[in-house]
Amino acid sequence: MALTIVRYRLGDEISWGLVRNGAVIPIVGSFKTTGDFLRAVPRAALRQLEGESLPLASIKLLSPVTNNQQFVCQGANYRQHMIDSGMDPDVKKYNMIFTKAPSCIVAADADVVRPDRVRLLDYEVELGLILGRDITGPVTVTDQNLLDFIAGAVVVNDYSARDIQIPEMQFYKGKSFRTFGPVGPYLCLFEPEDGPALYELELSLTVNGQMRQKDSTRNMVFRPPETLRELSAVQDFAVGDLLATGTPAGCALSIPGPLVQRIAGLMPERLKWALFAKGQARRSQYLQPGDVVEARIRSADGRIDLGVQRNRIVAETAV
Repeated sequence: MALTIVRYRLGDEISWGLVRNGAVIPIVGSFKTTGDFLRAVPRAALRQLEGESLPLASIKLLSPVTNNQQFVCQGANYRQHMIDSGMDPDVKKYNMIFTKAPSCIVAADADVVRPDRVRLLDYEVELGLILGRDITGPVTVTDQNLLDFIAGAVVVNDYSARDIQIPEMQFYKGKSFRTFGPVGPYLCLFEPEDGPALYELELSLTVNGQMRQKDSTRNMVFRPPETLRELSAVQDFAVGDLLATGTPAGCALSIPGPLVQRIAGLMPERLKWALFAKGQARRSQYLQPGDVVEARIRSADGRIDLGVQRNRIVAETAV
């Protein structure tokens, strides 16, 4: 059964702990980063951990991924999301990859600040995988050895400013505003028997209690082994780095159909994007200050539960 880890603040101290029976057993040691923690604390020691526990309500949970780690993302990686985006998942042969600035990482219950310039703020619940070993060259990853490379998983919400990401073709900028990357609340460390459960996790997201996204990881198109194989030929990873594996259908963004896109391609750039913004602004699904977004990921049997994120959307305040 997966081990549930939290990073938390108690007074002036930041510590790590093991969640057991609804309380937190502190883990002895000072670990500044996710990578430091994973390198230093053996799984066997966590299984045997004993000691006085702290009520969850008595501590402030922080992101279990520290903001020195890479934040790498897959785009359009669930079948229905691809279809809704105008792609054929049986034809599309490339794995869409982008990054978010690690400075956007915040706690699972943090407020998400909508910048003044952003009007099309979108949500994306995603399964985040945490690297368990350094990768410095091409590696062969399969379903059978995946957990040699992946330490565990977290809930990620890839908040996105669509009015920057799409017209400016700026994935990085549109997705990297501060607070646009809540992570946690839990880091669930996989045990050897947990491998098959990775493809049976249920993702869901609500806005003000209304279901917006609901799907299963079984519907991922590019699965973690092939994604890590591909990326290992391109870049290095370090222990503790974060790979977000894409979001299901149900985002606020509505992609125009092929005919509309062809017509738009004939228009002057300024007119095309003005019409895009006008059309999207009519969609009530985009987030407004005061909205509350809840995202969770768990297995149907409850054996793996990554916890619930709750974010309130707030307007940017003048400095």
